[in-house]
Amino acid sequence: MAMTEHDLEIQTSGVALEGNLLMPEAPAGIVVFAHGSGSSRFSLRNRRVARHLAEQGLATLLFDLLTAEESLIDERTRALRFDIPLIGSRMSGAVAWVAEAPQTRGLGIGLFGASTGAAAALIAAAEQPARVQAVVSRGGRPDLAGEALARVRAPTLLLVGGDDTQVIQLNEQAMARMCCPRELLIVPGATHLFEEPGTLERVEAHAARWFLDRLGPAG
Repeated sequence: MAMTEHDLEIQTSGVALEGNLLMPEAPAGIVVFAHGSGSSRFSLRNRRVARHLAEQGLATLLFDLLTAEESLIDERTRALRFDIPLIGSRMSGAVAWVAEAPQTRGLGIGLFGASTGAAAALIAAAEQPARVQAVVSRGGRPDLAGEALARVRAPTLLLVGGDDTQVIQLNEQAMARMCCPRELLIVPGATHLFEEPGTLERVEAHAARWFLDRLGPAG
């Protein structure tokens, strides 16, 4: 499938965040990615999932939740990586950008969050229920979304590795606090990072199906 790739800058919450937009022809919707703490838009796993979704006809946006200065590892900035309200607010800002930008306006919006990025995605979904139509979490920490969980309305798929025991329990606890349509899917043989052969392919397939079934034109 033919597609174009664009580097761009997202203005949100008073900062400029670097992003990468992958656009297939006539996209069926767009999926915005939230990476885990310490990662970036260059996350190999998220880029691989994004490429697969684009091949299935979905536009994808990967962007940095922190500025270049904030990403420097020192005592001053270390806490920002785990500032869930901050990255949740910026994820919500990215959703607003997608809803208004000329190249993506009118597309149904889905969110894909990995690790702590899952909490950011769920906070954004809670803050913008009219815009976010579906959420997928990979090895996520939805529990960190706190009180926002009960306000999520978008159908949510929680993908967790079968050998990631503690995270399975945290996802089960988060599900109990949610009111939206939700599903917990265990990927057999996978650990937290889905590094085992064939496990990330399962994530790609489940995520593509979830989004393609639920994303329609915005509004």
